[in-house]
Amino acid sequence: MTKPVYVKEYNEIVKVLNQYNEGGKQADSSIMKPAFSKEATIYGVDGDDKLTGGPIQGLFDTIDSAFRPSPKAQGVIVNIDIVGTAASARIDTNDISGFCFTDFFNLLKVDGKWTVISKIYHTHVAP
Repeated sequence: MTKPVYVKEYNEIVKVLNQYNEGGKQADSSIMKPAFSKEATIYGVDGDDKLTGGPIQGLFDTIDSAFRPSPKAQGVIVNIDIVGTAASARIDTNDISGFCFTDFFNLLKVDGKWTVISKIYHTHVAP
C-alpha cells in the first residue's frame, strides 16, 4: 500500500497557518481570526504550572491588547501531518512581542475548508 500524498491539502493548511503567523507578527487578531473555528480553544501552562486557556477569543483579546507589532518576528512551520479531513501541525516562533512559542494545532477540513479547532502552546524563555 502506498502512502497518500496530500500536496493540495498541505498547501491549503500552510495558508491557514500563515494567517496565524502574520497576525502574531503584526499583533492584529483580525488577520489570524479566519484561521480558527468559532468553537476553537487554546490551552497552555502558566508560570505556576497551572492549566490556562479556554475559548479562542482569549488569544485574540491578548494579541490585540498586550502584543505589539514585531517586524523581526520569525515563525516556521515545523511539520504538518494530514490524514483525510484531520491534520495536526507545529509552529515555532521567535520574538513575537518578545516571546518565543511552540504551538501545536489540530485542524479539520469542514465544508471544504481547513480550520484550526484547537491550539496548545509552550512559552519559551526569550533569549
